[in-house]
Amino acid sequence: MPLDLEIVSPERLLLSRPVDMVVIPAEEGDLGALPQHAPMIVLLRGGLVRLFEGGQIIERLFVSGGFAEITPTRVTVLADEAMPPEAVSRAEGERRLVAAQAEYDATNKADVPALDLAMAKMQSARAMIEVAGSGS
Repeated sequence: MPLDLEIVSPERLLLSRPVDMVVIPAEEGDLGALPQHAPMIVLLRGGLVRLFEGGQIIERLFVSGGFAEITPTRVTVLADEAMPPEAVSRAEGERRLVAAQAEYDATNKADVPALDLAMAKMQSARAMIEVAGSGS
């Protein structure tokens, strides 16, 4: 019994298909979801969503963040931004990293939610640079 996967960005539905397994870049670390997975909602960090069939990666998508809802039969990824790895730009990642670092530096260090947001932006930009540099 496959797992129904949907990846949605603010603009549109990007992908809807059955898969054997999906690995998502959860904030706590990569998370693999199989059919009959326990229900949960997780925050995403920047990184690659990997789709598996027959034990092989069949597709990858870069997400810059967002969250995912996992049920025993479905995974819905609500991505802030998603794109194929070949569309990821190292220059754009570097630009975002500089902007996020400046935002972090300018943030009141007592404002923990704002610091967390700036740090998440830095992590996402670093992931973008890594994906662009890996040729994945």
